Amino acid sequence: MSTIDVNNLLAQMRQMTAQVRMPETAVQAQPAGSTGDFSALLKQGIAAVGNTQMEAGSMAASYERGDPGADLGRTMVALQKADLSLRTAVSVQSKLVSAYQDIMNMTF
Repeated sequence: MSTIDVNNLLAQMRQMTAQVRMPETAVQAQPAGSTGDFSALLKQGIAAVGNTQMEAGSMAASYERGDPGADLGRTMVALQKADLSLRTAVSVQSKLVSAYQDIMNMTF
């Protein structure tokens, strides 16, 4: 059984947290009058969730097969990352449906 390097795991978690946080300068870099392509952004998000799921699945399968390079700690982090990304996508989807229903129920 391999041991988990706690410092390496913490460094990976900090790196993932830094990737998730959006710096304020990135938000300000987009001009106020410009419109972003929402469908492209949505497709990128769905593709990222799919890639995360595929990566976690392959890591889990590799660990289950007993491949020499498979690490339980990295596999568990990948599975949790995939779970979190899927839950986030489902939450965003339900918010979008709720907003759509609110707009459709408006009277003009």
